[in-house]
This record gives sequence, structure tokens and C-alpha cells, in this order.
Amino acid sequence: MYQYPETTGTEHDMLDAGPVAELAVAAEAAGWSGFAFTEHPAPGARWLAAGGHQTLDPFVALGHVAAVTERLRLLTYLAVAPYRNPFLLAKSSATVDLLSNGRFVLGLGAGYLKGEFRALGVEFDERNDLFDEILDVLPRSWSGEPVSYSGRHFDARDVILRPRPVQTPIPIWIGGNSTVTRRRVAARAQGWLPMTTFVDISATARTPHIASFEQLAGHIQEVREAAGKRGATLDIVVAYTDPAIAEPGRDAGRHRDAFAALAEIGATWAVIPAPAGRYPATRAFIDEFARHYCA
Repeated sequence: MYQYPETTGTEHDMLDAGPVAELAVAAEAAGWSGFAFTEHPAPGARWLAAGGHQTLDPFVALGHVAAVTERLRLLTYLAVAPYRNPFLLAKSSATVDLLSNGRFVLGLGAGYLKGEFRALGVEFDERNDLFDEILDVLPRSWSGEPVSYSGRHFDARDVILRPRPVQTPIPIWIGGNSTVTRRRVAARAQGWLPMTTFVDISATARTPHIASFEQLAGHIQEVREAAGKRGATLDIVVAYTDPAIAEPGRDAGRHRDAFAALAEIGATWAVIPAPAGRYPATRAFIDEFARHYCA
């Protein structure tokens, strides 16, 4: 799955990588399986200057991709669940799913930027309670039947959300490494997105660091077992963060071995973050990666 480039810092435009529609069409034609966008609606200037990133609105951008593609799975990687009222989140998700004829996957995280929470008027310390409310409300809302639910900051009485999404339910993949996250996945989600990177970013992302391949394998086994009969059907979605992948032809055999090893421990998807750079370099990466790995 291809992740649309984020814009690091404050000097570049989010579309430096190239037109979204053109890159999505190219990815589908080349054999990629999915297209993803992350989310930061109001990042702080200090965080951006320290290497943080801007993003497009993931729901609007994926709706744009849906209009020009037929096969790609469309993923929010990740949308921050507590930023939205659950009914607005349900409506946006159902809309993208309907317009894409059932290709949407809702990737959710709890969020970690306190300044962004403040800017959006959401209490940071409530984020886990808000997340659990959202997981209660989403499948009920997508049923198209009356929903009543009293939350911490809303009170819904016999509300009906239409249209229904094509999928029943829309798959929810939850990101993060904490014990709470893994329990949520096992009990209530259709997939897990562990946060994996060579650099320990646990302090910034407020999630425990996965320090080794063996630790990741153990967590995957634990989540599948905790999910019981559902365990075998869970998607495990791992970001492939080896920086050498920016040159797909370099050490291609090593990368193929790494993808095979991930599959062996239970990963069902690999997300490939686009390398930094501008168009046409991003377009070239889409084609070159596919030439080596999407056959």
C-alpha cells in the first residue's frame, strides 16, 4: 500500500509530490494494492520546524482518489479518532466507502500532539474515553437504523445516518503499540497498525517502542490469540521503514526477503511511505517500486 507523501517542515507545499489523481491512477496501473493519507489538521509551528509534517485532509483526498480509481483500497493512516464527533466521523467514512464502491478502510489512532488537541478544542486527557465512545457509535451508525447514545459531550436520540456504507461494517484498523490499543484491536477492530520505525519515536508518538522483529512477531501472535475466532481474519498492517527502499532497485532481494519475513509472522499488508522529494521523483518511485515488488 502506497502512503501519499507528507510535507516535512514549513517550506514545501503538500502537493509538491505531484497531483493526487495522477499518482493514484499511476499506482493502480502499476499494481499497487492501496493508497493512504495521514492526518494533521492543525500542527504547531515548533513541531513542524523540528521535522513534523503537514497533510491533506484524508477523507477529502481519498474521495478524490475514489473518483479516478476502481481497485485501490483507500486507507486513512491514521485519522485521529478523538478529533471528531463520532457521527461526523461515521458520515465521512460512509461517504468515502459509498463513493468508492466499498473500498474504504478507516485507520484510527488516539493522537499525540497536545497543541493540536488544544487548537481543535478537544481535551487531550479524554482521548482514550473518546476513542472508546467512537468505537461504540460507528457500527451502530453504519447500520442505517435509529441510534441513541449519550456520550461525554453529546446526546444522540434516535438519529439515523444515511446512506449506509457498502461494507458492513467498514473495516476499522487501529494504530499504536500500547496494551490498550492491542486489546481494542482484539476486541473491536478488523486490523492492527503497529507503529514500527528504526528510530525510537515513542516519546513523541506517546506509544511504546517495538524494538525488534521478534517483539513484533510476539505482539502479532498475542493479538490474534486474544481475538479468538476473529484472530485469523485480522489484518496486520506494517509500515516498511527501511530508508533504502527509496531506491527500489537497490538490494531488491533483501527487501523481498524482508516482505516475506513480515508475511511469515502474520503481516497481511505493508505500507510504503513515499520518499521525500518532488514530482516527478515520486511518480518514478511508484513505477520503479512496482517493477520490483508488485509483479
